[in-house]
Amino acid sequence: MPEPSHPLVQLAGSERAPLADVTSAGQLDTSERAELTLVLRRRAEIPADIVEGPTVLTSDQLAEQYGADPADVDLVRQTLTGLGLEITAVYPASRRIKVAGTLGQLSSVFGAELRQVSSPAPKGHGTVTHRYREGWLSVPAPLDGVVLAVLGLDNRPQARPHFRAPRDGGAAAAAQGQTYPPNQVASIYQFPAGTTGAGQTIAVIELGGGYSDSDLDTYFGGLGIPVPSVTAASVDGGSNAPGSDPNGADVEVALDVDVIGAAAPGAAQVVYFAPNSDSGFIDAISEAAQASPAPIAISISWGQSEDSWTAQGRIAMDAAMADAAALGITVCVASGDNGSADMGQDWDGVPHADFPASSPFALACGGTNLKAPNGHINEEVWNGGLQGGAGGGGVSVVFAQPKYQAHARVPKSPTHQHGRGVPDISGDADPATGYRIFLNGVGTTIGGTSAVAPLMAGLIARINEATIKKFGKTVGFINPLIYASHAQGVFRDITAGNNDITGDLHGMYKAGPGWDPCSGLGVPDGAALQNLLAA
Repeated sequence: MPEPSHPLVQLAGSERAPLADVTSAGQLDTSERAELTLVLRRRAEIPADIVEGPTVLTSDQLAEQYGADPADVDLVRQTLTGLGLEITAVYPASRRIKVAGTLGQLSSVFGAELRQVSSPAPKGHGTVTHRYREGWLSVPAPLDGVVLAVLGLDNRPQARPHFRAPRDGGAAAAAQGQTYPPNQVASIYQFPAGTTGAGQTIAVIELGGGYSDSDLDTYFGGLGIPVPSVTAASVDGGSNAPGSDPNGADVEVALDVDVIGAAAPGAAQVVYFAPNSDSGFIDAISEAAQASPAPIAISISWGQSEDSWTAQGRIAMDAAMADAAALGITVCVASGDNGSADMGQDWDGVPHADFPASSPFALACGGTNLKAPNGHINEEVWNGGLQGGAGGGGVSVVFAQPKYQAHARVPKSPTHQHGRGVPDISGDADPATGYRIFLNGVGTTIGGTSAVAPLMAGLIARINEATIKKFGKTVGFINPLIYASHAQGVFRDITAGNNDITGDLHGMYKAGPGWDPCSGLGVPDGAALQNLLAA
């Protein structure tokens, strides 16, 4: 193995904090081959008037103006191949370079000390074995400032799915008529009449699990809806694997696909399956944003508290979502199911925002409890307590408040900064008033903000269908538009409830008039939102 011929320079933002409950899982095989994702700097920063304005770039324009500089790509290639690594792919528009070698080579080149360990799996279902590191990474000196992130050496599960099952299995709520097929929720929320999402594509990000055609046939046949177009796409070796995680990722996949297919049956779904790691997550978003045909929305129902990410991981994913916004794509992201704590039983006494929902380039989707007997809507913030979950919301401690939230009266973050407020909008998420879906041959009820992200992606697809027909253009990244002063009346304000599940935050945060860190702007009236975006 060639020895590094350049001194190593510490990579800013790469520090990994120790994980709790880690146990050794045998000796790491340093001869094993692995592939990493490197993220390079932009040749120029994307101007705010592009990602927050009406301009929509093409993929070629994004690459040529704001992608990786060809000189940077050549420098990385020459430096790393000179150290015995292989460049396996280059993606100039998303500034990603895939580099491969043995774990021994990769550890040496990037200054990592890797171990093989076991740690608790997402959602608490057993344990998972993975590569693990602590502390900082480094890069060869010529790449200092050129390479912004080195992802994938530590391949611990990066995110958890944000779904919740009813504590009683949903029987009581179903008996009272308080659970819904997703198309009924779309009707309650006044999704635009005469639209189905026809001609639109929605990308869905999944970090495990899978769906079966037989489940789709049974579910949509029972709703009297044609089976939608659903296609699986592989990222970094991920695949559609139904039955691989029946109590975890499989539930998430079924919820996402069923909600979109029922709420926007005319839209084509492309489901990107990637490993649950920082590199897999970011690669999936980048590939979805750069796909052809381009999606009008990306649905993400996975996340984790901001402090569970490395700074380089947050920066790289935020940049990937900025690319999507510049391409006219709205990334709908679940805001979390553990209220303002965002950490469930492991709460550390401080409120947390969930990422990637806290990115300024995400449409953060919060949760409500929806009751609509005989068409009379009664809706408040979802809060089922520590065991039942609550809609995520709060203020970011790492992302500054975006310009579009300047007049939203977002409170200061726990570190007393003017941070990005979460969520932006909300919808039914309480599992007690949840969504009837079909999973592994059985009908079931599921809730969580995981359901709200695909629901809003379906709404955007239906709005875009109508907008293209009428004006010949897409709605683009919607966040700046929904916060505009003329957006009043587009949202049904949610003013009751709070998302404190611990009992120690004294109701922080509480719902109230206007934007709040429980329900955002409120629940959209689909028809009114269409009129706003069309105007």
